[in-house]
Amino acid sequence: MRHPFDDARHSPRSAGGRPFRPDQHEPGHRGHRRGPGGFGPGLGGFGPDAGAGRRGRRGWGGPRPRGDVRAAILLLIEEQPRHGYELIGEITERSEGAWTPSPGSVYPTLQALEDEGLIRLEKVEGRRTASLTEAGQAWLSEHREELGDPFEVGGPPAAALDLRRELGALHSAVGQVARVGSPAQLAEATAALAGARKALYRLLADDPT
Repeated sequence: MRHPFDDARHSPRSAGGRPFRPDQHEPGHRGHRRGPGGFGPGLGGFGPDAGAGRRGRRGWGGPRPRGDVRAAILLLIEEQPRHGYELIGEITERSEGAWTPSPGSVYPTLQALEDEGLIRLEKVEGRRTASLTEAGQAWLSEHREELGDPFEVGGPPAAALDLRRELGALHSAVGQVARVGSPAQLAEATAALAGARKALYRLLADDPT
């Protein structure tokens, strides 16, 4: 499947006609309503200490972090030529799931880097694939220390992300039971949730009993 930017000759533009900046949200972002942590209404934090956008006393809360997509792209392309979705996958893997840039940030950045002469975009097996130019390699050599490690974004560890995914799955399961469960099943589900909540607080208290 070809990406809509595959045949673009100029930088993409937003719905209002203005140039699309690499750091702005992709269209439609504002229309989503989520809870404090991105898991639907009221499913954001973990206990009363979960913060919004920062690390809580004993856990992580708030939106997922974003790193320097420009630096990440240049360093990955230095290793080998890559297309957009490959770059997204590599960034996700190297940040251990803490950062997954959207196509709305990766593709405009690739276009900007090509406009600056730092990368070359060529069709390879139907995909626009980026590789470093000599100017890009020279720029990387000069600024390598400034770039640091863009994959260390300071977000929650992988285990916290797994926990959040399970919370989302639990929310779906609770909704199904609430819609179609019998009175006995609803009572059993309520007791199971209460038991799970108490077990989690025992974990925080370092009390296994």
